Amino acid sequence: MAFVEWNRVGKEGVIAEIVLNRPEARNAFTTKMAEEILEICQTIDKSNIRAVLMTSSNDTSFCSGADLKERNNMTETEWKEQHELFQKMFNSIQDMRQPVIAVVDGYALAGGFEIVLNCDMIVAAETAIFGLPEVTRGIMPGGGGTRLLAKRIGVHRAKEWVCTGSMVSGEEADRAGLLNILAKSNELREKALELAGKIAVNAPLAVQNCKASIDELFGMPNKEARKIEISYYNRCIKTEDRLEGVRAFVEKRLPQFSGK
Repeated sequence: MAFVEWNRVGKEGVIAEIVLNRPEARNAFTTKMAEEILEICQTIDKSNIRAVLMTSSNDTSFCSGADLKERNNMTETEWKEQHELFQKMFNSIQDMRQPVIAVVDGYALAGGFEIVLNCDMIVAAETAIFGLPEVTRGIMPGGGGTRLLAKRIGVHRAKEWVCTGSMVSGEEADRAGLLNILAKSNELREKALELAGKIAVNAPLAVQNCKASIDELFGMPNKEARKIEISYYNRCIKTEDRLEGVRAFVEKRLPQFSGK
């Protein structure tokens, strides 16, 4: 039985939806589940998909983190070996060429919150609950929590959330600047698909270069960043989509981007 599935959604079939589907355990991820996420992300990365939704089949829990029942009684070596797989899983989400949108309702805790943080954008319901409670269990976030949260909400607030292990509501997360969109539960999927659709109509290679450039240049010294930014820009100049975009503008029609 697969605990993670993916399918194409939207009219053109260029939006992927990855669904976490282990509701009886609040989508706590096991070794098997991490392997499935890793394989799916690698498959989508090589496809013609233009935008990705990361969702849950359970509206009461997006993901509660790593399955501690599976981790119970692991030796230190076994724990570290499993976590190497988890790191590959987290990285595969962040490293997809396509923008990834986390669609969150219910609990997104510990590694579940880190799955969210490894996505590019976050659409969450008012009823979402975020938290990194690792310090209450004698460990710390190990999938990007300390590295990525501060980029979204600032260093001082990230330290507060991480060092207290606090639970944060969707509304509080939105006020802190964590979210792209705060929605009602019954409008969550619609809002997420709308955002993905706005991305998917644009030139895929241009979008992918924008994502890569922002990720690489964030926090980099300005003079160095200028050189790298123009290298990404020049990659777009070489594409057929750049020619199509200009033609469509001149001919006053919608462009038909091919991703070439």
